[in-house]
Amino acid sequence: MRPAGASGGPGGAQAGPSPSEAAVPGGSQYGTTRTGNRQAGPRVFSGIQPSGDLHIGNYLGAIRGWAEEQDRFDAIYCIVDLHALTVEQDPARFREQTLETARNLMAAGLDPERCTLFVQSHVVEHVALSWLLQCTTSFGELRRMTQFKDKSAGRDSVSVGLFTYPVLQAADILLYGAEKVPIGDDQRQHLELTRDVAMRFNHRYGETFIVPEAVTPKVAARVMDLQNPTAKMSKSAQSPLGTVLMLDPPDAITRKVRRAVTDSIGQVAYDPERQPGVATLLEILAATTNADPKALAGEFSGYGELKNAVAEALVEELRPVRERSRELGRDPGEVLRALRDGAARATELASMTLARARHAMGLLDAG
Repeated sequence: MRPAGASGGPGGAQAGPSPSEAAVPGGSQYGTTRTGNRQAGPRVFSGIQPSGDLHIGNYLGAIRGWAEEQDRFDAIYCIVDLHALTVEQDPARFREQTLETARNLMAAGLDPERCTLFVQSHVVEHVALSWLLQCTTSFGELRRMTQFKDKSAGRDSVSVGLFTYPVLQAADILLYGAEKVPIGDDQRQHLELTRDVAMRFNHRYGETFIVPEAVTPKVAARVMDLQNPTAKMSKSAQSPLGTVLMLDPPDAITRKVRRAVTDSIGQVAYDPERQPGVATLLEILAATTNADPKALAGEFSGYGELKNAVAEALVEELRPVRERSRELGRDPGEVLRALRDGAARATELASMTLARARHAMGLLDAG
């Protein structure tokens, strides 16, 4: 897949020679070096913040799909610790959370022999490319980002990083020539920004970046809170009963699902507008059983029966994840080795992309 061009992009500058026409330090055009599963198809990239315990929204909406993609794609997955710095972190706990996130991603099925798994800050090219892309992004584009508006609302002071992190996210993706990017619904706007920035850069400076496409799961792309089914499930939710953690023991999973908010209608139907709580339960069950939520609704006569089925399905779905996480916890060196090897593979690819972008913009090579 070649980078898409941009007609009438901002700046109006004539595109310079493409990397295929110029001697570019750093390697082959578009970074075609394979990583992880070298026999796989198109490259995918996605990232997750190490900001706390992972929950079933993370698992069903993203992580499980990542594990399934390892044998179909050249998969690159990143623990985006730099993004998490947009809010203040406790340094010691933050390091622990980063390692825990890596361990639990591996427990959920990410295999360092079949994908590239690494920590964002271990590859310095992310920050370097982010600055180049910031110089190609407008203030107005970032000001329109919905997540910035939501997260900064009502706060007297917010970090500049919160405002600019969509550009760092764009750098994360573009560094690796990703053709597919698995995302949740709440990240669509940021991916569109990534596409716009890539096309603008290609138009101004010559074809440098692949323009990625979004990939979303058919169901459970955005798992909702069990206590507040109009809000996305979150680690920072007001009630812990609304969030099922990936490593919750069976009794905790069952308790949370049985206490899930439904409604007074009393009939199991898949209607996200009128019955958001019931719809959330059906979507979770559909995601764990590979079924259609509308079809599942007809199998239950009441909410209690539905909740029992959801709890049982979740307990069985997460059982191997809990067991593997305990195994990895007994040997933290295995996780650290995987992250070190992943960062080395990622750096090899990222350095080639950064060299192309620097050359395209006219930066002097170090020699």
